[in-house]
Amino acid sequence: MEQELPGVAAASDRGLRHHRNEDAFTLTTARLPGSAVPAVVAVVCDGVSSSSRPDEASAAAAAAARDTLLDALPRGVQPPHAMHEALGTAARAVAALADARRDGGQNAPACTIVGSVVAGDMFTVGWIGDSRAYWVPEDRSAPAARLTEDDSWAAQMVAAGLMSEADAFADPRAHAITGWLGADAEEFDPHTASFQPGEPGVVVVCTDGLWNYAESAREMADAVPADARRHPLPAARHLVDHALRGGGHDNVTVAVIPFPAGAGGAGSA
Repeated sequence: MEQELPGVAAASDRGLRHHRNEDAFTLTTARLPGSAVPAVVAVVCDGVSSSSRPDEASAAAAAAARDTLLDALPRGVQPPHAMHEALGTAARAVAALADARRDGGQNAPACTIVGSVVAGDMFTVGWIGDSRAYWVPEDRSAPAARLTEDDSWAAQMVAAGLMSEADAFADPRAHAITGWLGADAEEFDPHTASFQPGEPGVVVVCTDGLWNYAESAREMADAVPADARRHPLPAARHLVDHALRGGGHDNVTVAVIPFPAGAGGAGSA
């Protein structure tokens, strides 16, 4: 699956080892009060495979977050507040899917979520779980950055100073998530952050099906094509291919958003 809108593109693949794609993404643009340049929105969700109906969870979360942002941003709600509201709406949408009759003894439908709103010379990211966002400047002599911190066992071990990052991610428990959307989520702890880089580049939002093959900011920058800001859809395709060449053990979904807003390639769905 792939889609391109003015200023944003995304691609998704089920990978080489899964029989279905449990990821979901949505792209849209939203008018902003007093601005001739619309905000650009991308939301990426990763269904939790150990839950029931993870594909439905990710689709519901992506759609709910998109709809909330489309409602809030044109009303003048600032992107960080709009993103926080969107994460809450997504959480409620996934929780509402829980059905003991359909799910049997399985865990309730669940997913992770990451999204970005690029508005003018600033962008906001929001997330729950271990889907990630990265900043990749067009000038590759400038540093790239990972913008999100995983809700995962490995991240907790590193944050607590109990293990090095290398040791934590080598542990079999590394990718056990500690935050997700779903009726059985222990708590709702959304994260948002805003950035104003002051230079052109791209925001990359993706599932772990990609970042497992480009984990650090430097590795992600190396994987992103040099012309990604001008050609986001070919860049998204290239990143999916990068994951497939690396082994493609999971579903792979990535959105590429040129920054600043209005600076990227235009296309159609």
